[in-house]
Amino acid sequence: MSAPAPELVLSGGTVHTPSGPVQADVAVRDGRIIGVGSYPDAGRRIDCTGLDVLPGVIDSQVHFREPGLEHKEDLETGSRAAVMGGITAVFEMPNTNPNTDTEERVRDKLARAHHRMHCDHAFYVGATADNATSLAELERIPGTAGVKIFMGASTGSLLVAEDEQLARVLAHGRRRVAIHAEDEARMNARKDLRVEGDPSSHPVWRDDESAMLATKRILRLAREARRPIHILHVTTPAELELIAQHRDVATCEVTPQHLTLAAEEAYPKLGTFAQMNPPIRSAAHRDGLWEWLRAGVPDVLGSDHAPHTREEKSKTYPASPSGMPGVQTLLPLMLDHVAKGRLTLERLIDMTSSGVQRVFGLVCKGRIAVGYDADFTVIDRKGRFAVTEDWGESRCGWSPFTGMELEGRVVGTIVRGHSAMWEGQLADRAVGEPLRFAGAL
Repeated sequence: MSAPAPELVLSGGTVHTPSGPVQADVAVRDGRIIGVGSYPDAGRRIDCTGLDVLPGVIDSQVHFREPGLEHKEDLETGSRAAVMGGITAVFEMPNTNPNTDTEERVRDKLARAHHRMHCDHAFYVGATADNATSLAELERIPGTAGVKIFMGASTGSLLVAEDEQLARVLAHGRRRVAIHAEDEARMNARKDLRVEGDPSSHPVWRDDESAMLATKRILRLAREARRPIHILHVTTPAELELIAQHRDVATCEVTPQHLTLAAEEAYPKLGTFAQMNPPIRSAAHRDGLWEWLRAGVPDVLGSDHAPHTREEKSKTYPASPSGMPGVQTLLPLMLDHVAKGRLTLERLIDMTSSGVQRVFGLVCKGRIAVGYDADFTVIDRKGRFAVTEDWGESRCGWSPFTGMELEGRVVGTIVRGHSAMWEGQLADRAVGEPLRFAGAL
């Protein structure tokens, strides 16, 4: 008896499999990949001739602001921006109001997200001095991405700045811990270096040493605790050089913003709209990040999507908040970098799909292979488009990249066999489900 025809076939595209790119069809049934080859029969067929079919792109650092800050963004609008930009799954951060730092609050976020978010999702648990001894249980809740530590750049209970507190957090649990590494004591001591009305003083205040001090401290503490860590949004080449010497305990992330923008142009052009933590630094820093990326050190790309309203961002520095949207532009920006020869498409896939699966132990995600979820990002490598505010889906309504002409266009976003977006049209129905991890099944 022959097997039933696939429910969905993506036909005629260049499919990026673990063995490399092949001209083939991809067959899907019950939300899973059942084969890569030739499939003339299908319940539904999507013609991908002339297009590239990538494993679903995963953004492992976003701030979607719900609950409590929905005037900036919420889980539904943030996920709309994600799928419009080719993102099939996101890891969302815990600095909401209230913070995501208890089982009740994690489960509340999961309930809010289910079939309301357009992409699959996981939520970080925020580490605090109070919940340190509970983290081993909290990180095991299905749908959690693990534990997040803010060593600096946070307020209230989510700030874990002292070595003794950090060691307590790292001592409870086994999964990889995500780290915002800026040294709170150094930044507090340097606050008088902020120049009112001049956001270009932001990287003077939050200097290279603020980042390096924190990174050195957390690498030492992680080794003492025998706990794997993941250092987010690395902005200095010196940190990447150091992390390269500690690969047994540390993985790391870079962002498209720090690979694209440079202080010399960004602050005069964008002002406070270029303000983020850690800061946009010099062109020399940016070029150094690219050198270490080509050497293979950064494991993943994350957008650090952190929207604020125009009114909030228009405040006079330093009263202006740090953060910018980025989930919808992560892939288009990086495809443009591919077109300009700065990295290969294979390396981009490594940093947005298979690398995320490897670093975090994702189950059934990150590759086009039989048995894996049918998550695909379909792109036109030669397609050109301009970033416009009309295109953006984030509630904040702006982007630091508005007006940029990019080569490499996202055509479609398919989540477990459902077309979440195709040719700029969002699906009528949201199908987002919690991600699954080997450490929290």
